[in-house]
Amino acid sequence: MNKYTLIHTALFAEAKPLIEYFKMQCLQKKPYRIYIKNHILLIVSGMGAKNTLHVGDILKRFGIEKAVNIGIAGCKDKKIEIGSLFCINHKLDDIDTTDITSVSKSLDDKNELDTTLVDMESFSFLEICKKSLGAENIYIFKVVSDYLDTTIPEKSLLKT
Repeated sequence: MNKYTLIHTALFAEAKPLIEYFKMQCLQKKPYRIYIKNHILLIVSGMGAKNTLHVGDILKRFGIEKAVNIGIAGCKDKKIEIGSLFCINHKLDDIDTTDITSVSKSLDDKNELDTTLVDMESFSFLEICKKSLGAENIYIFKVVSDYLDTTIPEKSLLKT
């Protein structure tokens, strides 16, 4: 059985630069998108914990040895620049780390947030992947997209 690195995004806009960079082919469009190239498998699940459950399907169907969640996150600290990249669950050279909270609906009041970042998928992704992989093989990367605004971030942010 082939061994794959799984890349998970919630939104197609988050996945598109990776699909183009790796020249990935579409394997499936419904109920969620799957793209593949060599030993990389990318899933676009949709937003929120409920849609992130699709990652469990992938872990059962394919031989996954590493899992990576890449996506955008709101930030309560306006000193952190929009577009800043963080690895949430590992200390890596040249990439900052910080804490994150996952919520079920958009959060626009920084006083309701105890962490620096907020998203809708990372906690579910981590919990699902821990059932099949060791923590050392699960990575969560977040790009700061806004300061807890309720507006949708520009898609161009995801290409930088």
